[in-house]
This record gives sequence, structure tokens and C-alpha cells, in this order.
Amino acid sequence: MVTCNINAIQVHCVQKPSSITPFDQFKTQLVSSFKPFMSDLQKLTIRLQAPHAMIKKTSIELLHAFTDSVFQFIDHPSLPSQSNFAPVEEIGEAFYIDEVQGNIPYDFPEGVYIRNGSNPLFGGLKSTESIFGRSSHIWVEGEGMLHALYFKKESDGKWSICYNNKHVETDTFKMEKQRNKPCFLPAIEGDSLAILSAYLLNLMRFGMFNKLLSNTSVFEHSGKFYSAAENHMPHEIDILTLETLGTWDVDKTWNRPFTAHPKKAPGSGELVMMGVNATQPFFEIGVISAEGNKLVHKADLYLDRCSLCHDIGVTMRYNVILDFPLTIDLKRLASGGPLIKYDKEGYARIGVMPRYGNGDSVKWFDVEPCCVFHIINTYEDGDEVIMWAFRARNSIIPGPDLGLNKFEWFSSRFKNKCDTNLNSDDSLFTKAYEWRLNMKTGEVKERNLTGNSHSMDFPMINEQFTGLKNKYGYAQTVDLNASSISGMAKYGGLVKLHMQDTIKQDYVKTEYHKFPENTFCTGAAFVAKPGGLEEDDGWVVTFVHDERLNKSQVIIVDAKNFTSEPVVTITLPARVPYGFHGAYMPMVL
Repeated sequence: MVTCNINAIQVHCVQKPSSITPFDQFKTQLVSSFKPFMSDLQKLTIRLQAPHAMIKKTSIELLHAFTDSVFQFIDHPSLPSQSNFAPVEEIGEAFYIDEVQGNIPYDFPEGVYIRNGSNPLFGGLKSTESIFGRSSHIWVEGEGMLHALYFKKESDGKWSICYNNKHVETDTFKMEKQRNKPCFLPAIEGDSLAILSAYLLNLMRFGMFNKLLSNTSVFEHSGKFYSAAENHMPHEIDILTLETLGTWDVDKTWNRPFTAHPKKAPGSGELVMMGVNATQPFFEIGVISAEGNKLVHKADLYLDRCSLCHDIGVTMRYNVILDFPLTIDLKRLASGGPLIKYDKEGYARIGVMPRYGNGDSVKWFDVEPCCVFHIINTYEDGDEVIMWAFRARNSIIPGPDLGLNKFEWFSSRFKNKCDTNLNSDDSLFTKAYEWRLNMKTGEVKERNLTGNSHSMDFPMINEQFTGLKNKYGYAQTVDLNASSISGMAKYGGLVKLHMQDTIKQDYVKTEYHKFPENTFCTGAAFVAKPGGLEEDDGWVVTFVHDERLNKSQVIIVDAKNFTSEPVVTITLPARVPYGFHGAYMPMVL
């Protein structure tokens, strides 16, 4: 029972031609910088007949002292238009919401609407300056925070709504909270030498390259709930209190990264997931039993590069894998190149493998190079496997030469209308796209499904149709034909895609639910109507933020009457920053 007492991307390193340092020279500089501390450590080791643990502790403290003397944390720069990306504090305990416009439908299911997102500690993301150059986080980093709305129907038929938020308390979150200051050096953007030194110092001090973020998604499997991000295993959470219960390693059988978008296989209810790593094996796939207590299959796909694959698809018989030219390469970083790079001339392919197949059983289809983060759905249609996803023709983050001026670059790009030439390398906006993969002939058919006036992403469907032929998809969208003062989109909204219907130019039919000016959404989720007879029987629920009034709300939109006004608008007692993926968990509270 719940009461008020319960409690995007391609990224590049910014590298200046004059600061690129060969790896051997880097090692010399790093060792030279370490010399005073190494000398003290050697003297201490010889002089003291102390237990190993004490020597190790002293060594780590010397490393901390060295890091603090060389690296200076500074606030990550941001623009006024990015104010709703700023973090918020935990509210402490859940409490009732009184300001509700409209009526929650009588057949809306009780449950929890929950969204994950980046909410960095200590006032926001940090950059560093050092003798090795500059390093910084990217906007998707930052500790995870869960924002939850509880919908409970009382005995008199009236609805009560509670709101709560809480950080996901990973091991690194608890460590930095205890030390009460930033500890991990940012190691994604910046000068190559600074990033490489940050990687090594993080590893030597903490045993890992980066923080455990757990900030991207929330999913359910076998009655348990998990917070997830790409760089580590999921964290189990108590959905009612938002307390973090611990790391989920599938009974100690999975000890590598775990996708934020696992998929339940149709029919069996097994959970299909993957782990992408910067070192070999670069890509492993796993299948977890429907009961959630056993890893029933695991396979290395023998990829020769680390593709930053964010999503995976399933059909009745197959797993669908993406191997696109957005890659992370530690060797490239060591030689002075960018850690993460999108190669628009590189090869791209989609793999289809039997549910329990291995690397040798994957059938690969070569496709046009592109950038894809989110899959709408995948399914089988005769001899073909169909994949719908949101696709950008080029990098969606500017390259390393733009440095901190990338925000100005974004503004100038978003002031213009979308490029109508779909083959242009300047196309940066994500569109709904279709690939038809013929398992018999090996033929690939590709086509754009939507027009050019809107960019859309963060898809959702009625999850009962995951891996099956479906009619509808939903997504968050911005109108790119209207530019605001900040140079970004002026209008946000939701879009309903009629995936099986085509209109002029073979584009699918689209319906738009447009928000008021300078209002945008985050974490949208589809809520299926209990006992619904049609696929779109249900609602779309989402967090929205009015940037003019600095007001956060949750709205519920009727999926069948998609262009009409929200059936319910719930005004929240606190600001909810923009974040990532949301989910609705039906349950009796």
C-alpha cells in the first residue's frame, strides 16, 4: 500500500592539434608528475613493517593527493536555455498532489509512472583543468535520479496521487556522498592526454574507469524493478520507496555492462539483453529466464570493434543486433585521437540471429551508414525481418574541433529548417526509418517513414506487441521549423505513428499532440487499457516542463484521441529536470 509516508549520441573528444601527445610521451609526463609521491611511497614501504591493507590505503591516499594537486574541478559550462537540465534535491518523502485538472479515466490502471534521468551531485556536471589539458563530462552523465508518480484508486472510486524522487544509490554515489566532493575525473570529452590520464587515475584509485551512473531507464522483470545504464549492471530498486536494493548480476553469472533497453521475448517471457564493452569481447548477448533467476544463454558475437549499440530488438524467433560506425576505441585515444567517433564512411550492418545462437549463426545485412540509438519495434513478416527505428544520417553531436562552442553550433543548426535531402551528410535530425531484411535472399530494403518538419525519438509502443507485428508507435518530438530565442526548437510535443499506413510519398500517417510554446516532454510511456480490444486502447503519460513559467507537470493523453487536449494535467510540487526513459508499472497499491 502506498501512502504519503512512503517514501541521445555521438560524442567526440575535443582535441587541439598542438596538444596531441604520443602515448610514450604521456607515460613519461605522468611518471614524472608522480615522482614525488612515488618516492614517498617507496620510503614508506621500506620503513614500515605494516599490514598490506595499511600500505594499500596509504598508496590510495597518495594517489588522491596527487590527483587533487594536478586536477582542478570547475563547473561545466551551460547556457541559460539549459536551465531545466540542472539537478534538483531529493524531496525526502512522498506527498499527495492536490493540483489536478481533469479526471483520471475510470479504467486507467493503478500503478507507478516512473522516470530515470541524470541528476549530478554537487550542483551539476563538472569539467577539469590540469597539466594534461581539459576533460569534461557529456550531458548524459550524472548520477541517476528516479521521479515517480503513484496512482491509487481509493475505495470510494476517487484517485489519490503521490509524488516522490530519489537518487539511485550506486557504490560510487555513496562513496562521493561520503567524501562530500567530486572524486571521479570526467573522462569522455576533452584533450586526449587529459582523458587518458583521467582514465588511468580513476582505475588506480577506484578500480574502474568511470562512475556507476544507473541513470537511463527503469524496467521490470519477474516482478522486480531495475534502474539501468550502459556502463554497468542494473540496480534493483524498491518501486514503492525508491530505495536501491543492490546490483543485479543474475545470480553471479553476468559481470559486464548491461543494456538499458532489454526486451522481453514474445511467447517465452525471457529477457534478451546485451553488454557492450570497450575491451574484448566487445559485444555479448544474454538471455535471462522468465523467472529472472538464471542466465539461460550467453554468446560472444566476435565483433572487431566496440560499436556503441544502445538498443536491441527481438522477434518471435530472432534477436536483432546493430553494428553501426559509432565506436569507442581506447587505442585511438592513446594515440591522440577521439575516444568516441562516428565514421560516416564506415561500414554499418544489422545482424539477425536465432534466440540461442552464437557469433557464427548471425546473418549480417549491410546497410547505409547512420546513427541509431532507439528501436521502435522489430518483427517477422514472411521471409523478412522488419526493423523500425529512429535514424540520423550523420553525427548528432558536433565534432572535436568545435570544443565548448558546440552549443553555438547547435543553435545555428536548429535555426534552419531540416535538410530535405535525406542523403545529405548534414542531416542531424532523427526520423522514423524502416529496414526490411530478407532472410532468404539477403536483400535489404530501406526507406524513410516520416517527413522533415519534426525530429522525433524516445519511442514507445504497447508493450504487448514487442517483437510482433504492430500498427502504432509513439515518440517525443520537437518542431524544427520554429526556432526560439535560444535557437533551439520552440514547440515540443508527442507524435503517433500509424506504422502500417502510408500516405503521399509512402510516408506513414502521423498525428501530433502539440504542447504550448516552449514546453517540452521527457520520459513518455504508453499505458495500455486493461482489457483493451485494440492496440491503441490506452494513454500516453509524460512529464512536461514549461520553460517560461519554470513549471513541471504530468499529462495523460488519450491515445485514440491523440490530437485532443490532455484528459488530465497534474501540476507537480517541484521542478523535474529533463531526463531519459520512463515506464508505467501497473500494480495494485
